[in-house]
This record gives sequence, structure tokens and C-alpha cells, in this order.
Amino acid sequence: MAGRLSAFLLLIAILVPLSPAASGSIAAADPCTSSVGPGIPPPANLPSGIPGFHAAWYGQSGYPTLCPGERSTATVAFYNTGTRGWVAGKMGEVAYLGTWDPDPGQDRATALGGDGSNGSPATGWPRYNRVAAQPAPWVGPNQVAWFQFSVIAPQIPGTYRLSIRPLVEGAQWMEDYGVFWYVTVPGTAPAGSLAPLPARWPSRSLEIGMTDGPDGAAAMRAAAPFAFRYQYLSGGVNTGNGWATWNSGAQFASYYIQDSVRNGLVPVFTYYQMLQSAPGNGLGEPAGDFANLQNTSTMTAYFADLRLLLQRAGAESPAKVVLHVEPDRWGYIEQRYGDDPASAPVRVAATGLSELAGLADNAVGFAGGILRLRDTYAPNVIVAYDLSEFGTNHDPFYEKPPDATLDAWSTRSATFFNALHANFDLVFGGFSDRDAAFKRYQRGDDRGWWYAEDFARQARYLARFSALTQKRIVLWQIPLGNTKMRAMNNTWNHYQDNTVEWFLDDAGRANLSAYVRAGVIAFLFGRGADGATCACDAAGDGVTNPAPIDGNTRTSLNADDDGGYFRDRAAAYYAAGKLALP
Repeated sequence: MAGRLSAFLLLIAILVPLSPAASGSIAAADPCTSSVGPGIPPPANLPSGIPGFHAAWYGQSGYPTLCPGERSTATVAFYNTGTRGWVAGKMGEVAYLGTWDPDPGQDRATALGGDGSNGSPATGWPRYNRVAAQPAPWVGPNQVAWFQFSVIAPQIPGTYRLSIRPLVEGAQWMEDYGVFWYVTVPGTAPAGSLAPLPARWPSRSLEIGMTDGPDGAAAMRAAAPFAFRYQYLSGGVNTGNGWATWNSGAQFASYYIQDSVRNGLVPVFTYYQMLQSAPGNGLGEPAGDFANLQNTSTMTAYFADLRLLLQRAGAESPAKVVLHVEPDRWGYIEQRYGDDPASAPVRVAATGLSELAGLADNAVGFAGGILRLRDTYAPNVIVAYDLSEFGTNHDPFYEKPPDATLDAWSTRSATFFNALHANFDLVFGGFSDRDAAFKRYQRGDDRGWWYAEDFARQARYLARFSALTQKRIVLWQIPLGNTKMRAMNNTWNHYQDNTVEWFLDDAGRANLSAYVRAGVIAFLFGRGADGATCACDAAGDGVTNPAPIDGNTRTSLNADDDGGYFRDRAAAYYAAGKLALP
């Protein structure tokens, strides 16, 4: 035993901070100093000779304090207290360390390490839920295995826990000694780290969806096992053109929900009624929005229309429905009124609707009224706030600020949201509603192309916002262009972009995983305007294969305007297995 204790004296110095990985590190906004706590020695007495596979904890390195993105090597020792040896590489006899309860949970992914799959960072673990394998080919009875593994500090300040338990892969879990590490990331910690999933959220995996019109659910589901389909509800609440007029008896939403449920899809409605309602519909944005928000007649019609939608959705319970409320509107309110939505006038209780009695006539009351109507008529509906980064009067993706500035802007977005005092279930965010090449050829704007640093910047912004608000995020209206298929020749309906490729043509899934760690739980793809690329035959030109440009040599797979690329990549994502949500 003395020899084992001598060896342990070396262990207390093993956990040393390493340089942040160049590919994934984002510098902390404030000065940061890393350190390592003292090692934890083994117990004085251990059992021995227990029949079968057994293990006892035998000490570990100390708890580290790490700067965001910094890595460390941790060591833990387990003593073989059984009568059977552990054999490396042999299923049913090889010993591993697995993730365990309570954090992240048995066989669950963690933000502290992994192999880059299922939402875990790539730190060299054998798998996302296997922290380390036995280091020696043979660990016999009464011998010690010194497991080593790398951990990485998340970007958000806080204290994170990694629980582990030894197992013999393919045979059994061995004894649970409650072994864990705390990893501390210094700084001002938000109210929690990764936000919880919405209570009614239908999946524990990262899901994909797309825009889809009426009666399209069966065809969509046949292409890939998508989870979501989305549809705008628009036209104005007092114009005679709103969604309630699209089918007799205001049944459009009911039919869309029913079609979705029959085909195993969750319907998502983007409620976009404010801008197109009178009298503001002739004024443009944002003047038209503010004119309508302060018009008692318009807001009475608005809340009545929203109530009707929620009544229709509630009648389809227990079917889950996602309602994404007013993209851009919250951003315009924040632009004009700063971080104080209570100073933004909105006619709410003044409408006289009984359900809204007592609510403030401002943006806080507006948010509260939406949720009160949901709670009254449709508890099966998941309501989403829309995050508009431009609400800070900055565009982080055009301005490309340093990290400290980016963090400050994200904090402002979160401050405005929290000041609404409205418990939205989740938050929708987005990219652009046009493909990058659409912007180039239709607007003369070459800034639409995203590169690795742009995606990293967005993930950082979202991660901070999600942590500070404790809300998970759905990314929505993601452009559908690509640079692979010959159909993408930068003409109307066939414009190039690289976002689909970034997320769905990444063999190691590192790009998806980075966003999962930032709090993203679903990606919904679709165009936001005529002429942008569609994963459908919006052009009506069938299968097209014009001469290649810029190396896009792949022949179209079908008549979709993107050459069938998105549906193909979405199907491949599901075929390879969905990423688990941490």
C-alpha cells in the first residue's frame, strides 16, 4: 500500500491548465487567472477480493479554476477490488469511466468534455459519455488504474460539475463512490448556466425543421424525419386578409395543426400581424408598428385575433404547438425605448378585453397579455419571444466587435428581455431572411457571407443571452442556398449561401455541437422573401442543372430550387443519429 500512496503524491500536481484550443477558444472579456486545487487522497482502507468486477475510488486530482475555453488534464485512480481483471479493448472486460448522475446524468453529454458528438466539445474522450478508458492493457485484482482525461471550461462564468462512475463496457456499472469534479469559470455568473428545456418541449435531441405550406406535411415527412414545420400567420388583424380569412370558419390554423399531427410533426406558427394591420400598414417599419401599438382599435382587433388563434390551437390539445410572436417587433421597441420596455406605450388593458384587465398599457403589458391569453385558452402552446440583435442599435455580425463589446451587447438584449417580466417558454433567433448571394446580386451587399468567426460570434452572443435569460433558443428562417449544386446559379430562386453546409455538411458535427452548447435546441430552415432559395420548386422550373459556377458541380437530386441539397443533408443528419441535448 505504501507504494500506491507514493505514486499518489505525484497525482496532486497532474491537473495543470493547458493553452486554450485555437479552434474553439474565445477570450474572456475580463482578466482571468487559472489555478488548481489540492489533490484528494485515497481512503485508508479498501475492500478486496469481491467476486466479479468491482472498483473502489482511490483518489483524484483537485478541482480547477479555468478561464473560458481553457483545457486541463484531470486524473482519477480506481483500485480493482474484484476478482476479475480489466482487459483493454475487450468488450465485456474493458474498464471505462462513464458520465453519471446528477450532472450531466447517466450516459449524458456534458459541456466539460467529449468527442465532439451529441453536443459535447471535442476534448479527446473515447465517446461523448465515456470520459476515459483504462490506461494499461491489464489491470488485475488489487491493482490501480490511473485514468486521465481532458476537460474544457465553458464560455459562461459559473461552477460546473462532472460526475463519473466506473464501468466494464458491455457488462456492468461498478460501484458508485460519488466521484465528481467542480470546474469553476471565474467572472460574474449569470443566474444559472445552461437553461433548462421548456417544460412542454417535445424532444431531448437537436431537431431540424423547415417552412412548409398547407397540406405539405406528408411530403415533408417522407423526405426526412423532420420534427417541425412552420408557417407564417399574417395579412393583418383588421384588413380582411388575415389568416382567419384563409379558410372558411377561420379554420386555417386548425387544419395546419391537424395535418402536422397526422404526420408526426410539431406545427410552428410565426405570428406576424402587427406590421400588416391598419392604419400602420401604410407607414413601413418601424413607424407602422408604433402607430398600431398605440391605436386602441387596432390593438383590440389584434388581441381578439390572437385569442382566436389560441382557441383554435387549444382545441387541438394535447397536440403541441409552437407560437413565435412578432419577429422584429421587440427589436424595434428596444431600439426606441432602450432597456426599459415599461416606457414603450402599447394599448393593452385599454382595449377593454376582459382577459387583459389590470395589465399595464406598455410593452410589459403587451408581453403579459400574450402569455395570459395562452394560459387561458391554450396551455398546449409553447410561446416564443423573438430575439432581434439590432434592438441594441448595433449589428454584431456586420460590425464584428471585440468579445468584450459583443458580450455587452448580448447582455443588453438579455436585460431588455428580462425587463419584460414575461415567462416566455423559449426564444427564437435567426440569421438573414435572404441568401448571401441574393444580397450580393439584388442589393449590392457583399457582407452577407458568413465565415467561421461569424458563426463563433453568433454562438457566443446566443450563449450569453441564453444563460442570462435562462431560455433555450430555436434558430429560425435559416437561408437555404448552397454552393454545391449546379442548380445554384445565382438567379431568382437559386441563390447561393453557405449556412446549410456549415451545419449539415460537417462530418464531425463540431459546428452543430457549438450551437447546442450555446443553448440552441432546433434549427428551422426557410426563406423570408420571394426570390430567395427554397427547398421546393418555387421557381416552377423543375430539375435544373445549368453550367457550374464557382465549383458547384453536383447534379440536382430533384426539382427543389436548391437542387435537393437541404432535404438530402437533413435526411443524412437523422440517419447518422440526432445530437442529444445537454
